[in-house]
Amino acid sequence: MALVSKAGSSYCIRSDITRGRTGQNVAFGVVNNVEAPIMKEKSIKISSLSCKNARVAQFFPLETVGFRSKRRNSVIVAASPPTEDALIATEPLTKQDLVGYLASGCKSKEKWRIGTEHEKFGFEIKTLRPMKYEQIAELLNGISERFDWEKVMEGDKIIGLKQGKQSISLEPGGQFELSGAPLETLHQTCAEVNSHLYQVKAVAEEMGIGFLGIGFQPKLGLKDIPVMPKGRYEIMRNYMPKVGSLGLDMMFRTCTVQVNLDFSSEADMIRKFRAGLALQPIATALFANSPFTEGKPNGYLSMRSQIWTDTDKDRTGMLPFVFDDSFGFEQYVDYALDVPMYFVYRKKKYIDCTGMTFRDFMAGKLPCIPGELPNLNDWENHLTTIFPEVRLKRYLEMRGADGGPWRRLCALPAFWVGLLYDEVSLQSILDMTADWTSEEREMLRNKVPKTGLKTPFRDGLLWHIAEDVLKLAKDGLERRGFKESGFLNEVAEVVRTGVTPAEKLLELYNGKWGQSVDPVFEELLY
Repeated sequence: MALVSKAGSSYCIRSDITRGRTGQNVAFGVVNNVEAPIMKEKSIKISSLSCKNARVAQFFPLETVGFRSKRRNSVIVAASPPTEDALIATEPLTKQDLVGYLASGCKSKEKWRIGTEHEKFGFEIKTLRPMKYEQIAELLNGISERFDWEKVMEGDKIIGLKQGKQSISLEPGGQFELSGAPLETLHQTCAEVNSHLYQVKAVAEEMGIGFLGIGFQPKLGLKDIPVMPKGRYEIMRNYMPKVGSLGLDMMFRTCTVQVNLDFSSEADMIRKFRAGLALQPIATALFANSPFTEGKPNGYLSMRSQIWTDTDKDRTGMLPFVFDDSFGFEQYVDYALDVPMYFVYRKKKYIDCTGMTFRDFMAGKLPCIPGELPNLNDWENHLTTIFPEVRLKRYLEMRGADGGPWRRLCALPAFWVGLLYDEVSLQSILDMTADWTSEEREMLRNKVPKTGLKTPFRDGLLWHIAEDVLKLAKDGLERRGFKESGFLNEVAEVVRTGVTPAEKLLELYNGKWGQSVDPVFEELLY
């Protein structure tokens, strides 16, 4: 077991001990009292039998892992990245520790929550130019002061906000992101989105700033996009052109909406992961909303999705190994260990470690920090730099949808909650997709960005499968009993007509917009 101490910290932890096995003895502690700047605190109950050979302490904060050893009075604390200073490893992490970290996300069904994240483009209403960092800083400061958000700083620059379990952050090109709190119902999720948009607009409108809900910057080139002052983005910006032709477009010109969902056990994680990957192309089609590049149609319905096909093949894609009989937490760890790293965070600075792997780090073989070994914060940071269509952390992230207007921000979590949080619908999806081959899944992923619901599949179109899938999502929501199925209305219209949001925009562009993209800023204004 790796032991980590944090000198001079404000952490105050009392811990009980539970003994477990994940290939070797590991002590998992109950963190009863934590005084720390935690971004997303959340206590969750985990069945002692819910994860592979791991007896995990019964109460476990979602973003804080506490471990105490009988041998030493030392504590590991892994909080939302990055924490203020690096933790100091006094004993090497093992692969079993990394597996145990993922397994610690298991939660009993009554504790499952919905976490929604969305990005949007800020722009000057008069010029349609993107917000500069100075305007973003003014906006963040204004929201903080008016609505009581805590500021997140990198050096002397404001780069985000925190309030309870919500956070606001900046993507590389100034895209404005809300990472929502883990919530019980879709009504709460949609209320959170509406509250956030109200607060942002209250400050932004006074500044002459608007926000656009679309998947790809429709008007401006890369050279016109401001660069945010965040250390990790500088490292990524230098690395991206070495591994793909569209990585910088991904960083600076895309916006997405995604939903984060829980699992009860390793077996439950596997089922949801497989269903999510199989259906991700359908979500991409239903939410396709990025048909313009630099003022003209780009030939795609979801340019955002297309961009991921040539961003960095080492860390993206459909992960065919998830469908192997041997798949589980350990196999995902093996995959993540060999994904090239971006950085290590030490002494409030990002250190460039591109091209090396976490496996190298575990062996103390990173040239950027010779001989140093990783801690759980490093692992947590690394997992955030992997970008498959579905991503595993201590929950599953559905990552296939374009950004869009506010009703679609509520529709995406409704779609996935109806499918994955209802046992009948989930099993129906697994049965429906059981004989889909790896080649078919890959074909759908590659063709959907261009042809959407009209993508041919077997003896019909993807549209026909989407009809069945949407019915399963609606039925699943109705069985939940929270009267949430109305949140699917936005995608129900897409499925009824077979016309994606992007195709509607193209029709407007070729019709009443007179082949100008400028009206899209009003059409999709929040």
